[in-house]
Amino acid sequence: MEFFVVQTLSGISYAAILFLLASGLSLIFGVMNIVNISHGSYYMLGGYIGFSLYGITKSFVLAILGGALSIAIIGFGMQRFFLRKYFEPFPQVLMTMGFALIFRDLALYTWGGDPLSFPAPAFLKGSISWPVIFPKYRFFVILLSIVVATLLWLFNEKTAVGAQLRATVDDNEMTRGVGINVPLISGLMFAFGAFLAAFGGVVAAPIFGVYAGADFAVLPLAFVVVIVGGMGSLKGAAVGSLLVGLVDSWGKALVPELSYFTLFLPMAIVLAIRPTGLFGAKPS
Repeated sequence: MEFFVVQTLSGISYAAILFLLASGLSLIFGVMNIVNISHGSYYMLGGYIGFSLYGITKSFVLAILGGALSIAIIGFGMQRFFLRKYFEPFPQVLMTMGFALIFRDLALYTWGGDPLSFPAPAFLKGSISWPVIFPKYRFFVILLSIVVATLLWLFNEKTAVGAQLRATVDDNEMTRGVGINVPLISGLMFAFGAFLAAFGGVVAAPIFGVYAGADFAVLPLAFVVVIVGGMGSLKGAAVGSLLVGLVDSWGKALVPELSYFTLFLPMAIVLAIRPTGLFGAKPS
């Protein structure tokens, strides 16, 4: 029973990190139809910058905000000066792949190739003994993800900008026709997606560390979440993250040699039944 609870909590905590990563990717997909291969790089660079800021300030909060805001600015610049000029998927993929490789080399040059240890805040170190022995920090990550998901829902459903975003996802051309500044919405949403990915990278660093290669390690999982949940859907990102996190955790625990099979099989089943994902909009 204890093994079951611990493994499930581990899967949920991993799902919490995947949600931070995949929610931004889902919104970028939904609004701009950009296949952003460099999204995993935002996660990796956020962890690296957060690590450096923590070493300077000794503040975990400043490390999170500084790392996430820095990458948000980079994301906005990428969309504004590069990706906005390309509307076909193939050039977008090549462009973002190129950026991912550039970011990887810059990370290796700046921080080296050795994994870096990122300590959790002092008050979050140790474990909680109820209902099972489980790290405090992983509980914190789960609660933080719930707070972020709630704030994203309120922003998406209760604000004017959120309404414009939903309209852009549903019908880009009609949204332009009624006078909404779609290029500005797209640029800000791309930056916000980069912010969430980097935020997730810093939050995940005390669990997984910071290392070159984290970008392409998490990117396939983020795409699985988006595909399963549905492009442009925050609800889909949340449900997809929970599904992928639990399946990945239990798959690696029970049949590690088939971990990728157990991960991608649910995606194939979902796509066979509902090609737009669980909560994706049906094509008109």
